[in-house]
Amino acid sequence: MKRFFSWLKSELVDLKILLRNIPSLTISFFILSVVCANLMANKELISYKYLALDCGFVFSWLMFLCMDVICKRWGARASIKVSVMALLVNLAVCGIFKLLSLAPGMWGEFYGFEDEAVALAVNSSLNATFGGAWYVVLGSGLAFLVSSVVNAVLNVGSAKLFTRATKGKTKGFDEFAFRSYISTILAQLVDNLIFATVVSKFFFGWTWTQVVICSCVGAVAEFLAEVLFSGLGYKIVCRWETEQVGNGYFEYRAEKKRFEHSENR
Repeated sequence: MKRFFSWLKSELVDLKILLRNIPSLTISFFILSVVCANLMANKELISYKYLALDCGFVFSWLMFLCMDVICKRWGARASIKVSVMALLVNLAVCGIFKLLSLAPGMWGEFYGFEDEAVALAVNSSLNATFGGAWYVVLGSGLAFLVSSVVNAVLNVGSAKLFTRATKGKTKGFDEFAFRSYISTILAQLVDNLIFATVVSKFFFGWTWTQVVICSCVGAVAEFLAEVLFSGLGYKIVCRWETEQVGNGYFEYRAEKKRFEHSENR
């Protein structure tokens, strides 16, 4: 137990230094995209028998783009740590929304209806939407946690594969696109499959055919959004590298490794 708490303390210090070195705007966009994607997943964008896409799609591609640029600059460990932090923030927001949905009082929309019965129904619907269902929060949280790990591992693995295939002669945007495209479409597919299985299959009665097809459609749509904005992500990473953004974290990690090496000798 003592070793566990020692490890946990070390990881928290690592996260604190990491967050000091990643631009605050990137962290803000990342957390905001996670929270908004979770909330807007309650509304359908496209709904057909074997074709479904929710409004969370508008934000989900941004989550993965943020993970990709963080992974490219600071590595897979950093991407996973920031993702876990974003997930915890999202769970906290969901908890606050749930408490506020139980609080007495009416939403502004309540006063826009003359029929009190309709107004009460609208008020209850808004409370239910923002309060969320436990199984939706569970499904989305689990899906995001697993897919963020998959994305980070595949991103780094794809980069190594690309370097080996090109013998290190080709880098730049081609390398960034290769690692981002592969990691994004597969991780998005994992995310959609987990959510569709946990929530849509067992609580909404979807068939396995619907689960698989809708998950694939969602992954392709989110992948295309990644392709569209990957040039922006690459430019951001290049600017970070040119301006040496985050070097403090690299120095900390190097010093930590030297200390651990000397302790083990």
